[in-house]
Amino acid sequence: MIQSNTSPTVEGLFRRILARQPDALALIDPINKPRVTGQAARRLTFAQADRAISALSAHFIDSGLPANSVIAIHLPNTVEFMLTVLAAHRAGLIVALLPQLWRQAELTVALNRTGARAVVTMSRIDGVNHADLAMNAAAEAFSIRHVCGFGDDLPEGMASLDHVLAHPSDTTRAFIQDGRKAAVISFDVTADGFRAVPRTHLNLIAGGLAVFLESNVAQGPRMMSAFAPSSFAGLTSSLLVWLLAGGTLSLHQPFDGDIFEQQVNNDNCDTLVVPAQLALRLAENDLPGRLPRVRHVIGLWRAPEQIASSPTWTAANTTLTDIYLFGEAGLFGARRGADGAPAPILPGPHG
Repeated sequence: MIQSNTSPTVEGLFRRILARQPDALALIDPINKPRVTGQAARRLTFAQADRAISALSAHFIDSGLPANSVIAIHLPNTVEFMLTVLAAHRAGLIVALLPQLWRQAELTVALNRTGARAVVTMSRIDGVNHADLAMNAAAEAFSIRHVCGFGDDLPEGMASLDHVLAHPSDTTRAFIQDGRKAAVISFDVTADGFRAVPRTHLNLIAGGLAVFLESNVAQGPRMMSAFAPSSFAGLTSSLLVWLLAGGTLSLHQPFDGDIFEQQVNNDNCDTLVVPAQLALRLAENDLPGRLPRVRHVIGLWRAPEQIASSPTWTAANTTLTDIYLFGEAGLFGARRGADGAPAPILPGPHG
């Protein structure tokens, strides 16, 4: 890889934290991951995550995926999702984010529309055989050349990424790290069907900064994300805020209320990234008493027109930042004041 100072990249942000604090805790799996995927939950330091990223990146290169080709990922909200995105970027690839609830018909359309060369999936998610879904969709996408997955009992023809992590290669590829290049493709739902929306590294970083700066999250937070990461908003509010803040990112596969509360307390989380309706429900159910370490809540609104009429935020010593989502077009945030009412949004520059 050729380092360049022209503009930052997502994977470059990870490397900066790695250089400063390699032994700090980086990623924490959902504690109910054994039920969700059949795999043991993992806790990774930045150094451990880096080794996993390098192993996955080497596999993508060894598999013959050219730089700037598209790799689609169909994964739950676990450490594998974050590792795969960063590994793809380290290999110079573009990541197509496939929502977990999509099935064969939607996957096939998305793979053909993006010209994806590879698919990464999980063997099973919540009892659904996602490995078979990926194989069947790949069979109908002429561009697909490589299908791989995490987990056990993968079908014939699907490469095991658990084996890759256990037996890593040291293959690398020279390319210029340029934040102006495409980094991800997400999908907006329109009247005419799915619309693929590409984003550069700079787009992702800008989205992460919009959330990070408005929410006033401190450096080195203990974050918990319970929002699906397979969208522009989901990725920027979790992966990018984590990389900008340089703390620890715990993940929750939506949604189990008891497990969520247990993990927030077990992991000493001080910052939550959740759907806005869940944030308001937490406030109504004694958030300070049940989750005493939480100081920042980032609530994402898929229907931002509902914010103005939403209930007042009542959780003492905890801030709520409303994130206005406009499909895959963009987002912005507005932190509520001491009165707990939604911040007024006026024409002109904000922030």
